[in-house]
Parts: sequence; structure tokens; C-alpha cells
Amino acid sequence: MKKADSLMNQLDYSLEKKLDLFDKSKSRYMLRAFLACLFLTLGSAVAFSIASKGDHIAPGLGKMLYAFMFSWSLVMIVYLNAELGTSNMMYFTVGFYQRRVTFSKAATVLVTCILFNLIGGVVVGFLMSKTTIFTELPKDDYIFTAVTAKLMKTPLQIFVEGIFANIVVNTAVMASMRMKDDAAKVISLIFIIYIFAFLGFEHVIANFPAFSLAYFASGGTLAAMTFSAVGTNLLLAFLGNFVGGGLVMGLGYAWLNKTDSIYQD
Repeated sequence: MKKADSLMNQLDYSLEKKLDLFDKSKSRYMLRAFLACLFLTLGSAVAFSIASKGDHIAPGLGKMLYAFMFSWSLVMIVYLNAELGTSNMMYFTVGFYQRRVTFSKAATVLVTCILFNLIGGVVVGFLMSKTTIFTELPKDDYIFTAVTAKLMKTPLQIFVEGIFANIVVNTAVMASMRMKDDAAKVISLIFIIYIFAFLGFEHVIANFPAFSLAYFASGGTLAAMTFSAVGTNLLLAFLGNFVGGGLVMGLGYAWLNKTDSIYQD
């Protein structure tokens, strides 16, 4: 028999809260999705800025600093209960597998979440580009080289990196659920997210503010940022993220725990 605080029970409770909020107040759900990219934009902005400074100190230092500062984005998202599309891929896959939510309802909530993540990324990215630190950046600034590198990846690289990115994100979410101490939870979130941020894996929601900020800060002059390149990246990152978060972590752990064995999470 499952313990009251088991991982699957916590996932079930979180799913129940999400569905309840969506059914009772879609506007509040949409705002929580918008806030997820507000926090991601803040984390990305400071990460890009510090990385640029770090590369002037020592080659390679910028990437290490970027990954550390970006990781605080998920701390803000988790602790302030924002709605992130890539973690919802896990929640709603688990819910569908357990027959707690229909496919159409899961798809509706997930699409709504990702849409308002996108709106948040574009709006806040635009506003952030008007702040002092992002005006008149040199053409070789870290944000431009990093985004250009993302857009130059092959379709297979984007898809596979998308899988790993959302495995890491949902590992961080699930691991934090098991921890009672806030300090331990924050540390686990930072250093697990550091894995995907440092390795440069593709996360569709994180790319919303990154691409928006790079576009607006460059005045639309970033050569690699074509409609085709951006569309390909976001589509394949989304598909890879769903495989990693929805199927590997969500469906995988739902199946592992649908057992009579006492070996459950």
C-alpha cells in the first residue's frame, strides 16, 4: 500500500490542484503560466549577463556561470507555483495513464499552459530588452553567440537534446518533492538543472524568453534567427521534451509504481 507522502500521491495531488484551478478560474491558471516565463526570463537575463562578464575573465567561465544562475529560474517557478509546460508534460501523462484525466482535457490544459508560457516569454523578453544592460550590446555578446549556436544545431541534435533536457527538469521536480528541508530542496533544484543548462540541452519553454530577448536586444539583426530555424528548434524541442518528460519520466514512473510490489516511490 502506498504511503500518504509517496511520490505518486504527491503527483496526483499536484495534478488535482492544476485541474481544479483550470476548471474554476482559467484566468488565474493563465497568469500562473505567464509567470513561469517571467521567472525564466529573469533567470535567463541574469545568466546571459553574468556569462558575458565571465568570458572576459577566463575562457569557458561564462558557460559555468550561466548554468548556475539559470538554475535559479526553476527555484522561483517551483516555490511560487507557476505553471511550466514541460513539467506539465509529466503530470498530465501520469494523469492520463492513471485515467484521472481524459486525453482531450490533458491536451487542452497543456496547450493553454504552453501558449501562455510563450506569451510570457515574448512579452517579458521584449520588456527586458529595454533595460539598460541589454541595450547596445556588442554583436559577439554571449547571448547572441549562445542563441546562434542553438539555431545552428541539426534537427536530430535538437530532438535528442530535448529528450535529455526534460528528463533533467522533471528529475529535479520529482527529487524536490521527496525532500522536507527547504535548503536541500533548493540545492537539489539548482544542481540538477545545472546539468541541462551547462550541457546546453534544448528546452522549448526556456527558449521562448531566450529567443525573444536575443531578437529584441539585437534589433532583429541576428542572422541565424530565421522563421524556419526558430520554428524547427521549437517544434523539435517540444517533441523531444515530451518524450523525455512525458514518456520517460511521467509514463515510466507511473508504470513502475503500478505494481503490487512494495518497491514503490
